[in-house]
Amino acid sequence: MNHADLHTLTGAYALHALSDTERAAFERHLADCVACAQETAELTATAARLGLAVSVTPRPVLREQVLHRITTVRQESPRGPVLPGTGRTPTARRHPLSRWVLAACLAVAAGLGGTAVWQHQRAEDALEQARQAERSADGVAAVLAAPDARTGSAKLADGATGTVVVSAARNRAVFLASGMAHPPRGKVYQLWFDDGGTMRSAGLMDTGRVDQAVLMSGTVDGASGMGITVEPAGGSDQPTSAPVALMPLPA
Repeated sequence: MNHADLHTLTGAYALHALSDTERAAFERHLADCVACAQETAELTATAARLGLAVSVTPRPVLREQVLHRITTVRQESPRGPVLPGTGRTPTARRHPLSRWVLAACLAVAAGLGGTAVWQHQRAEDALEQARQAERSADGVAAVLAAPDARTGSAKLADGATGTVVVSAARNRAVFLASGMAHPPRGKVYQLWFDDGGTMRSAGLMDTGRVDQAVLMSGTVDGASGMGITVEPAGGSDQPTSAPVALMPLPA
């Protein structure tokens, strides 16, 4: 297997469709190839996110058919043929459209289905959501690991616990919930900064999780505390209900 061949294995690797020998060779290549590392991460994230668009269960034989095609149809080589009479190869061009098509194939091969899987815009949206989640996770980690991080905790309703971590140097805060009850149907928990009695939106919590860490939206600035209210899905510009929790920010 030559170096050019390794560039074509991103999709098969994301699908776990390589042999042990191919996987070992590709992983060695992946450690030194930034382009392949990024494309592999994007294909893996896209295949996972596209599963949310499933509306039709595929036939059981479909996975085997796609896996068989993967072994016989390869992606275009990074280098094209020599142009007649010039001795030059055409300018290398990465083709993002083919990447989305491959991502859709990966989703099908993993047992997913539905015509929505093949929509280009849905794939773009899925990638952007994955990138946003990654940025949020990085932000949470940065605040929690900050040398000046200060922590405050409080008991919430139904035995839940809330903890807020503030880094003055980063001017950001993270809220950690443990055992928090799900909000009513059609509602969402919204976080707020308390700016001297004026509540400023700090983002929404995930309605599907009872334990979570949320990077609060916006900077801490001069906020003295934070609150949580139950709001309509999508959130509100200002609180529309009594707070379910109020906590001072640690100094």
